[in-house]
Amino acid sequence: MKNITVSVDDVVYRQARIKAAERDTSVSALVKQFLTELAAEEGRQERLLRQERELRARVTGFSASERLHRDELYNRKQR
Repeated sequence: MKNITVSVDDVVYRQARIKAAERDTSVSALVKQFLTELAAEEGRQERLLRQERELRARVTGFSASERLHRDELYNRKQR
């Protein structure tokens, strides 16, 4: 386990101590919880890849080989 040092303004520190006391914990535990959750968050690239996979899984019944011939496309425009 690594130790880190964080510098904050006096007002922020006092407010953090109050919040920690309200939650029956320490400022250090709050910071640890915050950093743990931050590290576990999905990064932008991972989120985009996951969203792409989900979207591709929802697209069904489509095949690029099922396209209209040129004449059929032109006839469709005429209607």
